Amino acid sequence: MRMVFGLVLVLGLALAGFAVYMAQNYMSQMQSERDQLRLAQESAPKLVDVVVAKKALKYGDRFTFEDLDVVKWQADKLPEGTFNAIKAPQGGDPAIVPAFFEGETRPRAALRGVEINEPILLKKVTEPGVDAGIMANISKGMRALAINVDVSSGVSGFLRPGDRVDVYWSGNANGREVTKLIQDSVRLIAIDQSADSDRTDETQIARTVTVEASSEQVAALAQAQQSGRLTLALVGTDDTGTVGAIEIDRNTLLGITEEAAPVIAAPAKVCTIKTNKGGEVVETQIPCND
Repeated sequence: MRMVFGLVLVLGLALAGFAVYMAQNYMSQMQSERDQLRLAQESAPKLVDVVVAKKALKYGDRFTFEDLDVVKWQADKLPEGTFNAIKAPQGGDPAIVPAFFEGETRPRAALRGVEINEPILLKKVTEPGVDAGIMANISKGMRALAINVDVSSGVSGFLRPGDRVDVYWSGNANGREVTKLIQDSVRLIAIDQSADSDRTDETQIARTVTVEASSEQVAALAQAQQSGRLTLALVGTDDTGTVGAIEIDRNTLLGITEEAAPVIAAPAKVCTIKTNKGGEVVETQIPCND
């Protein structure tokens, strides 16, 4: 009986020891997984709220807060000009940038095409109550001016709203036919009365382009249109350099150097005096008194 009791006791102690061992291993594994999870959370990129479109929008489409949704977005990959809330009270937390203030019932309009779940960007939409068009594309303090173009002067059908162009003037200046850069990197806001930068009709030849310019630039461009011919040169997307002054005339273009006219010396001044000798007039040369 004592032997049986001893065997049971030994077996119980063994099982208890094994249970403790298993519990320790389990706790150690759980602690390791917890530490790994904490490390992964600390190293994971921070996520922030971003307002996106619930439906696809084309240029000019109106939308309200009901057409928007909020998703998580990696903070260090955030596009410029995003909204982080659909609605928020006006004058509230400055860190909250809503697409609509509370109580705002006027819709916004899309200035660019937006796909489903694509972030809504400030530069791609109008202010509430403003429809898409030229007015929505003019920067504060700037003016819109239409310039007549054709296939040769308007870069054919390659111009789009949002592009930037250099404006050259060709005409007669001081008796010389010259071409001169008068405005550089001017932003286009409309092509043939259309401010849609997503248009795809590549073969269409623009007849007018509308540029964004200051009041002084508007006066200069208007005068240039009246006194000569304007030509537009498309500026590359990544081109941020300054062009500087450019003026070319026919002789410079062809490498012609005009020779100075020869200087002809004036004839020497001759002074004479006439005398009457016996009825005959005699002319005698004398020194000139200047």
